[in-house]
Amino acid sequence: EATPAAEEAKPADAPKVEVPQPEGEVDVAKLMEPGPLPDEVLGKADAKVTIVEYASMTCPHCAHFSKTTMPELKTKYIDTGKVRYILREFPFDPRAEAGFMLARCAGDNYFPMVEVLFQQQEGWATAQNGKEALLQIAKLAGFSQQKFEECLTNQKLLDDIRTVKNRGANDFGVDSTPTFFINGKRYKGAMSIAEISAVIDPLL
Repeated sequence: EATPAAEEAKPADAPKVEVPQPEGEVDVAKLMEPGPLPDEVLGKADAKVTIVEYASMTCPHCAHFSKTTMPELKTKYIDTGKVRYILREFPFDPRAEAGFMLARCAGDNYFPMVEVLFQQQEGWATAQNGKEALLQIAKLAGFSQQKFEECLTNQKLLDDIRTVKNRGANDFGVDSTPTFFINGKRYKGAMSIAEISAVIDPLL
C-alpha cells in the first residue's frame, strides 16, 4: 500500500484517475451471442479483455471518443493483442441509421468509414441536406451513386441495424450512447484513455 507521503510525492502532472464504476453487469455469453448482423471486430479473438461499444453515429460524445480515446486504445491495447473491440449500432435517428448502413455497405472498410463519419460528424449530422453530405463522404470512400442509393434503400439492412439496437436496449440495458461493456460490466459515457486504462489494466 502506498503511504500518504508517497502519494504526495507524485509529480503534479500525474493526477490520480478516478476509476470509473460500472453500472451493472450482463451475462457475457449472452452479450456475445450472434445477432442479426455479424459483429464488427478489431483485435485478437483470444484477448483477455473484450470491449463492446454501443454507439450512435450522430452522438457527439461517441465522436469525441472516436477522435480522442480510440486511437490510443487501438495502439496501446487492440494492436498489441490485449483487447478485442466490438462496435454495435445504436442509432438514435434516421441520419445515424444511414451512417451505419453506409459503414456496413463499406464491407472491409467498416471501421475506417465509421471513423471518417465521426470525424466529419458536424458536417453531415446537422447539414440541411444530410443525404447529399453523406453522399460526398461515401464517394470519397469509393461508393458509386448507385451503390450509395442501393445501400440506403436496403430495408433488410435497416431492420437488422434496428434489431441490434433493440437487443442492446432490451437485453443489455443500453439507453444512452456511448455505452461500453468491458468484460460484461456496463459503463456509460465517453471515457478518456486514462479512465479506460484504469478499468482494463487490472484485467490484463
